[in-house]
Order: sequence, then C-alpha cells, then structure tokens
Amino acid sequence: MTNQEYRIAVFAGDGVGPEIMNEAIKVLTTLADKKNIRISLKDGLIGGSAYDAFGTPFPDQSLNLALESDAVLLGAVGGPKWEGLDYSVRPERALLGLREKLGLYANLRPVVVFDELVDASPLKKNLVQGIDIMILRELTGDVYFGKPRGVSKDKDGLRTGINTMIYNEEEIRRIAVRAFELARARRKSLLSVDKANVLESTELWRSVVTETGRDYPDIELKHMYVDNCAMQLVRNPSQFDVIVTTNLFGDILSDEAAMLTGSIGMLPSASLGETSALYEPIHGSAPDIAGKNIANPLATILSVALMLRHSFNMPQEASWVEKAVADVLKEGWRTQDIYSAGTKLTGTEEMGTAVVRQLVSRIF
Repeated sequence: MTNQEYRIAVFAGDGVGPEIMNEAIKVLTTLADKKNIRISLKDGLIGGSAYDAFGTPFPDQSLNLALESDAVLLGAVGGPKWEGLDYSVRPERALLGLREKLGLYANLRPVVVFDELVDASPLKKNLVQGIDIMILRELTGDVYFGKPRGVSKDKDGLRTGINTMIYNEEEIRRIAVRAFELARARRKSLLSVDKANVLESTELWRSVVTETGRDYPDIELKHMYVDNCAMQLVRNPSQFDVIVTTNLFGDILSDEAAMLTGSIGMLPSASLGETSALYEPIHGSAPDIAGKNIANPLATILSVALMLRHSFNMPQEASWVEKAVADVLKEGWRTQDIYSAGTKLTGTEEMGTAVVRQLVSRIF
C-alpha cells in the first residue's frame, strides 16, 4: 500500500446526515486501520447546520476545506426548518455551490438491485432481478446554472419565471467522453438521452455525443428521447447499461431508477471533476426520522466504496466494502425502509457495525 495520505473532507450535514455519516466513517476507518491506509478526516459544516452557525449554507472555510481535500464525503442537507429562508441561502444552495466551485460535472448514480431486496421493488421480480445500471448525469450545466434566470414582475403585476436550458459543445463532449469510457469498462453499451425533437440545446447534445462516439467504435451507441426512456425504465429496465444525459433529465431519471431497487436509501453517488470529487447518498436528510437510529446507512457506506474506487484507485478495497454490504443483506439484516416479514429489523448504528464485522472477515 502506498504511503500517500488521503485527505477527506467530511460534511455530515443535516437531518439523518450525522447518523449515517458516523457509520460510513466507522467502515472507512476500520478498513484504513486493517490495511494501513493513511487517511486524514476533517469535519466541516454545510447546509442548514452551516446556516445556523454562520448565516450561510456554504461558508468560505467549508469551500477551502473541500478544495484542499482529495475527496469530499457528504451526508445530506436541508429540512423544513430552513424552508422559509430566502432561496439564495437555503441549504440546497450549498450543493450547487460545491458542484460549481469544485467543477464536478459528472454525476455517477449506480442502480443495482441486490438479490436479497428484489421483493422490495415495486416492479415484478422478473423485471428487476439482476439490474445493474450506471446513470451518468451532467452536473454543471442546463437549467440549474443557465442564465438568465429568476422571477420578474411587469408593470401590470404579472409575474414571469424563467430558467435557461443551455449547453456548449465542450460541456457535452467532456461528459460524453466520460460516458464512453465508462461503457468501455462495462458492457460496451451506451444510451444517450435527450429531447432533440423539440429542444435545440439537446439537439446539439445528440450531435456532439454522436461525433464523440466516432472515437469509440467498440461501443454501441443509441439515442432515446427522455419521455420514452422514463417509460422504458419501468417497462424493461434490464435493457440498460450506461445512460448519459443532461442535468435536468438526469435528475429526474436517476430518482425514478432509484425506486427500482425498492428503497432510495440503498443508492450511492459520485460527482467527479478533473481534480475533485464528492461522494454522497442520493436520498435526502429525512428530518422526520433524524435521531431515532432507524435511518439506512448503506447508501453512505456504498458511497465510501465509490470514493475508494474512483478517487483513490482502490478497486479491491471498494469491492470488499460492497461485498460486506451484500453479506449483511444475505444475513437478513434490514433497516426500517427495506424491512419485510421474515427479515431481521435493525437500527442505523447496528447496521454499520454489521458491515464492519463482515468487512473484517473478508479482509482476513
């Protein structure tokens, strides 16, 4: 193992964030101790907790901490407590700030259905069994960052809201390259999703993705309109391998795909830039269950596995963590969100401890 020290910024955030982060850190530090991996963990505030302390959801010290780190591990942000704030200082603005300041343009959202959780899916078993989809969402363009934007009022008091859907070819090309490289490492199949029949920005998207594909003759490239893709994810999800799409469409499709697994609490994500990366579960802060030791920490633990694989080039260690999670599920342990008759209900902390136990047994 290299003597390099890996610097990790830890933002637990709001709601259940601190609880699930505790379990992810427990898994990470166990692995580091057993395999002599040098890590440096530094905590920071972001989201609602940062607003309460500093009057802003994304203070400069948190940005500097993120910029000085090799990777960022995030819990969750937001909650009803801060919904009355001005839009500019709501907790969610911190996420957009992190993406923009760190240049995190590629959002990876794996959608994997564990065999033990097939019955938790709202779809029939034959439709979801064995699903392994990677959704790659462009993260720094589109309507979330396009200008002009905002709500204005004319002289008659009529309000108008505007957001600008915008992409340039360089933004599209760099996410397309990531997508083709991902597809090459998997099953060599790539689907690009757009709405090129009515939206000029995604007409350009389709054109640039097609041009980029000429450099990857070994990859089968297909295109699909977003409405058809949304339908196909429910009708026949197993047809998909790697899906690349825009910021807006990726936001919607990845949440739809997440529910194929039966629980949004099972899915991790990675947001990658050229030199920085952010890892987080895709679920929210769930303030209604915060502090009750019932939140599912597995998505955050699996986000640690993504960090090991994509930021630290430790595929074996990442696989150990992923297999430890699978082993715990095979033993029948379930948090409330994935519990069913015949399985064993457990809490947040106990689930993390179970993953640590399985991880140690795999290492030795």
